Amino acid sequence: MAKKGNYRVKLRRRREGKTDYQARKALVSSGKPRLVTRASLKNVTVQVTIAKPHGDEVLASANSRELVKAYGWKAPTGNVPAAYLTGLLCGLKAKTKDVEEAILDIGLVSPTKGSKIFAVLSGVLDAGVNVPHSEEKIVKERMKGEQIAKYAKNLGSGSEEYNAKFSRYTAEGIAPEKIPEHFNKVKAEITDSFKTGEQIVPVKEKKAPAKEEGPVKKEKAPVQEEKGAPKEEKKPSAKKAVAKPKAAAKEVPIKAEKAPTKKAAAKPKPKAPKEPDAPKEKASKKGGKKA
Repeated sequence: MAKKGNYRVKLRRRREGKTDYQARKALVSSGKPRLVTRASLKNVTVQVTIAKPHGDEVLASANSRELVKAYGWKAPTGNVPAAYLTGLLCGLKAKTKDVEEAILDIGLVSPTKGSKIFAVLSGVLDAGVNVPHSEEKIVKERMKGEQIAKYAKNLGSGSEEYNAKFSRYTAEGIAPEKIPEHFNKVKAEITDSFKTGEQIVPVKEKKAPAKEEGPVKKEKAPVQEEKGAPKEEKKPSAKKAVAKPKAAAKEVPIKAEKAPTKKAAAKPKPKAPKEPDAPKEKASKKGGKKA
């Protein structure tokens, strides 16, 4: 615990070990897009971002789960081949946004040779995006999953270790020895889904016309409603015409009856007691004087 008065507390994300602000300042001051790669045990996320005064803007992004949903990837989504394919997919998306170069942002991860981070970098480079790098960090043999196939062959199919370590592969119906062949197939599907040329069209834009068919069916619905509309309008018009005279007839007699009853009741009450009392008092006084 610091005791001096000039002690300065470090920023929260630096204390938590999430951000190296010195490295981030150097990346942001370059003014170039950043290739942000984050890998976990199960998934790999890649983004091409650019720093703005209001915050970072994401120009293109890809996740290894997209390989399963859109391109039929059957192996786990957290290994090195999946990282390469995710980087390739993100690089092709970045090309559609006219991104030609970027700077690798690995965060606080140590740059280990042949890791998933550099597998992502290799995929982005193959997509046509220029990223400054050192070729020593990239191991091309690991990109296709050849090390996985060799390890599976050494264990032997059917053994206890083989069934325990490759249970996810067998559950999806793919043998780990055939990972390189499956890798080449999925890679071809990703590259074929983007048309090379002046404008690269991704898969999502090809499926757009199918979604436009929905509003065409909705346009037919109002045509049927217009035919039945005039029939419904006639009924409320007749009801309104009948309701108007009834309401007018009720309001007129109620006001006329209340007005005379109040005036008639108010006039006779004060006059009745005053007229008989006045002559009696006068007669009594006069009689007293005469007697």
